Order: sequence, then C-alpha cells, then structure tokens
Amino acid sequence: MQALHFILTALFTLVVIAFLLRVLMPLVRADFRNPFGEAVLKVTNPLVLPLRKFMPPGKRLDPSTVVALLIVQFAGTALLHGVAGGHFGLESILLGGLRGLLQTVLQFYFFAVLLYALLSWFAGAAYNPAAQILSKLVEPLLTPIRRVVPPLGGLDLSAVFLLIALQALQILLR
Repeated sequence: MQALHFILTALFTLVVIAFLLRVLMPLVRADFRNPFGEAVLKVTNPLVLPLRKFMPPGKRLDPSTVVALLIVQFAGTALLHGVAGGHFGLESILLGGLRGLLQTVLQFYFFAVLLYALLSWFAGAAYNPAAQILSKLVEPLLTPIRRVVPPLGGLDLSAVFLLIALQALQILLR
C-alpha cells in the first residue's frame, strides 16, 4: 500500500508542477515557444481550455489555469486521502490541498534554485530551453537577495541564502 501511495503522490506532484508552471510562466514572461514550454501546454491544455469557455484569460494571470491547478491539487489530495484510508471531509481536503500546494511550490522553487545554481557552473547551459525558463522563474527571487548580499570575491551566494530560506519555510509547514 505504501508503494501505491508513493507512486500516486509522485504522479500527482508532477501534474501539479506542470499546472504550476502554466501559472508561473506568464507571470515571469517566460516563453512558451520552446520544447519545454510546449510540453507544459500539451499536458495542461485538456483541463485549461474547457475552463476558458467560462473564464476568459487574463493578461498575465489566467484564472482558468489557477482554477485548473486547484482542481488537480484538490482531486489529488482527495484520492491520496482515500488510498491512505483517511476520511473525505471537505474541510480536510481543502486545507490539506492548500497546504500540499504550498509545500509543492516551496519544494519546486527549492529544486529550481538548486538546479539553476548548478547550471550556472557550466558554460553553454544558458542556451538550453529549460535553463532559460528556469532563469526566468528564479531570477526574480534572487535579485532582491543580491541587493542585500553582494557577491563575495566573485562568488554569488544569493542562491545559498534563498535555499536556506525556502528550506526554513518548508520546516515551518510541517
């Protein structure tokens, strides 16, 4: 039973991350016209496009995408509660779903910043389509930290401080 719960959790996390990227990419003006962006669109379109019939898209924040993200998160939370043998109270699903979404966002950004920092060590990695989107997602968080903590001897420690902050926030949510 634990193996099934792990597999379902991993699959739902990947789907939630796809919808999260669909929400975040327009906010940071990331380009959907690359293989990575197109993959996000293909995964999320089956749920987002029907919702657009009821909710027209916004300029940068698309309400139908946010609703689709919440639907996927709450459905995944309900299914995982059911597999784990928990009760299906609406309050527990809603609170558990929102808490799970916040944990997923923090975990996503933790790994995004870590990967971004690692990719910065390699020449030519910036030309990768996924690295370009990663840069657009992570730089808005690193820029304010760089104003407070300047590079020390050419070494940019802003990613380290952001990783510590993201990890502390994850600990607070436990």
